[in-house]
Amino acid sequence: MLIIAGSDSGGGAGIQADIKTVTALGGYAATAVTALTAQNTLGVHGVHSVPPDFIRQQIDVVLADIGADAIKTGMLHSAAVIDAVCQSLSARGAGIPLVVDPVMVAKGGASLLDTSAIDTMKSRLFPLARLITPNLPETEALTGNVVRSVDDMRRAAEALLALGCGAVLVKGGHGEGAEITDLLAEAGGKVTLFRGRRIDTRHTHGTGCTLASAIATGLAQGLTLADAVARARKYVRKALRTAPGLGQGHGPLNHGHTVRSFGGGSGKTRSTT
Repeated sequence: MLIIAGSDSGGGAGIQADIKTVTALGGYAATAVTALTAQNTLGVHGVHSVPPDFIRQQIDVVLADIGADAIKTGMLHSAAVIDAVCQSLSARGAGIPLVVDPVMVAKGGASLLDTSAIDTMKSRLFPLARLITPNLPETEALTGNVVRSVDDMRRAAEALLALGCGAVLVKGGHGEGAEITDLLAEAGGKVTLFRGRRIDTRHTHGTGCTLASAIATGLAQGLTLADAVARARKYVRKALRTAPGLGQGHGPLNHGHTVRSFGGGSGKTRSTT
């Protein structure tokens, strides 16, 4: 699987979270880094952009040699970066399922996408996507509409499907209440609701990156979209419940919960998925 996203020096989100997730679910992760960030659980303290031509080169050499059964995008911070990614995917990624996490704002509030790039993402990247995975604030920014209820989510998903993507997962974690609803709408009219009790924790850094990568891993392994979403949600929920409690702010998840060490520290591991 190829991940096209930014790096998180704190290890909780971005490329680092993606690699951990793909590995924990039995996949192989290759990467194209779009930006370096200096960040920790308290926020993003600096961003160093990778030149678009070098982003393209990373994508091209990986797909030309290793290939990919799925592709996931995360932080694509400018129109130039989005254009470069779309050029490579159109040339080399045809037929490979693409999961787009439309990363706009970091957990601590820092902007990770130029406002001017939103239209480019909608017009160029979304039509290439098998699935896009916006949270509620991202859904509102992409549609221009307030999204609060399940009916709002359904209408927003229909508007996003009209942009040409294959499916939309509107994530309800930023909503209110003790229950969270995620809505999966697929082209053709099929809608699936996923519900679960809210997990009371401040250790939520990287949940969006993790969920999107887990879904993409499932697609790469041949799962249907609905089954890939269901497994990914189960994986993320346990990662939230068993978070290691690191940092002073929004801490990382326990991406490695699928692996248990045993044998008196022998280093042997066993997958539990």
